[in-house]
Amino acid sequence: MQQAEFDDKGSLIRWTEVAGAEPARVYVHGLGAASTVYHAHIAARPELAGRRTLFVDLPGHGISDRPTDFGYTLEEHADALAAALDAARLTGTELVAHSMGGAVAIVLAHRRPELVSRLVLTEASLDPYPTGTAGSSGIAAYEEDEYVEDGGHARVLEKIGPSWAATMRLADPRALHRTATGLGRGTNPTMRRMLEALTVDRVYLQGELSGELPGRERLETAGVRVVTVPGAGHNVMFDNPGALAAEIAGKG
Repeated sequence: MQQAEFDDKGSLIRWTEVAGAEPARVYVHGLGAASTVYHAHIAARPELAGRRTLFVDLPGHGISDRPTDFGYTLEEHADALAAALDAARLTGTELVAHSMGGAVAIVLAHRRPELVSRLVLTEASLDPYPTGTAGSSGIAAYEEDEYVEDGGHARVLEKIGPSWAATMRLADPRALHRTATGLGRGTNPTMRRMLEALTVDRVYLQGELSGELPGRERLETAGVRVVTVPGAGHNVMFDNPGALAAEIAGKG
């Protein structure tokens, strides 16, 4: 296990790593998830063997620290991820990122372009949403203290079902709420506009069962390769792992 400081209090972002050739592939999880759980089975496939591979847990999630005075905005998550890549002495990485992690990856590529040579995004969050809707998790529908101290976290764990709850239980409730709130607030410019403006190779995977991707035509005009994955919903890596692996390998 590797680690790097991501704030002025000495808090640590952590990752596990597999040795191999560069450019490295860096896997980034979504809200309430963990990178190894969601991506280790993908990286282990034969068509992806031989690359240096990092499974990074964002602050407040998995094996990384969860400071109570950290903001957990998308920008702060991106800066923490940058600290991990800097500590690993990496540039020009391929980021494979899911959902909220995809938003973080886009922000990182926008802020630190030298760190990223390619983005493979699986249903990445591209747009802010009203706080009351709170996305699919329902976290941001609560006030922070209500979520952390008055039963909101337990109600969300019951609502989302056992698979997602298995990793969300490993995340800090306050970090989850602040991350979900930051995700709902989005960025300026939006993640979508950042993605359109990037010049690196960009692939966006949309699960067939999730419906049509809003703004697909504009993304494609901007050079983003948008792929509809058959038989998959939001968690493409579990629903159709072969399709995700093929796109990561550049064989899609």
